[in-house]
Amino acid sequence: MEIILGLAVLTGFIVLTGLRQVNEFDRLVIFRLGKITGTRGPGLQLVLPLIERSQKVDTRTITMPIPVQEAISRDNVTLRVAAVCFYQIVDPVKSVSKVEDAVQATGQVAQTTLRTIVGQYELDEILSDRDRVNQKLSAIIDRQTEAWGIKVTSVEVKDVEIPNNMQRAMARQAEAERERRAKVVAAEGEVQAAHKLREAAEIISSQPGALQLRQLQTMVEIATEAKSTLLLPVPMEFLVDKLSGVLSGEESLESLSGQTAKTQTIDVRSKETT
Repeated sequence: MEIILGLAVLTGFIVLTGLRQVNEFDRLVIFRLGKITGTRGPGLQLVLPLIERSQKVDTRTITMPIPVQEAISRDNVTLRVAAVCFYQIVDPVKSVSKVEDAVQATGQVAQTTLRTIVGQYELDEILSDRDRVNQKLSAIIDRQTEAWGIKVTSVEVKDVEIPNNMQRAMARQAEAERERRAKVVAAEGEVQAAHKLREAAEIISSQPGALQLRQLQTMVEIATEAKSTLLLPVPMEFLVDKLSGVLSGEESLESLSGQTAKTQTIDVRSKETT
């Protein structure tokens, strides 16, 4: 009786010792006499003492910061780049059996890949086209960690440090670019204004009364000033009539003077012949 009671107590102790509570996001990789038999969880699981051994694996998405890496871009600019990697263990058995430390191995791969990718792009591309750099980083790291049962969801470059002299050069370049754009916009505005003025001149020239209306509108605008001097324009028709009269008078004078001179010349010639 005592032996049975002792065996029952021992069995109960063994069972209690082998119980494991597995969370929803965890999995237990079971080793039975050194051989992987599969995974268990979530919930309350029993691991037989002295026969089985378990290793817990977190299957949630893990955020791993990539330390600052010094690299040289394709245009020979020294950069200090930092990034962050998001990955998830999708195959707990591979993550335990194929690599000693999946987290450390993924971190090393991410660091070396970051330096390699930075060397393939120029500085302007790294600063302006980060999405393409991030996608390439994610694809290369995921391809290398796939054999370990790790899925890299994304890699983001979060910080790029450039030398001070390069920062000053980029600032001068940006200022020159803004000045160029301002001059181009001003020139385009002048061209558009010239086209509009030409159209307005054509419309006004086709309508004789339009110029007078424009003159009157200008007079009204000037009259609103506190101190202003009004210049009353002379109608164009009046100027045309006067100019035509003056021109006709000059032509008549020229004709009269020509006739007089001709008459005098004839008289002189007649006297010589006599």
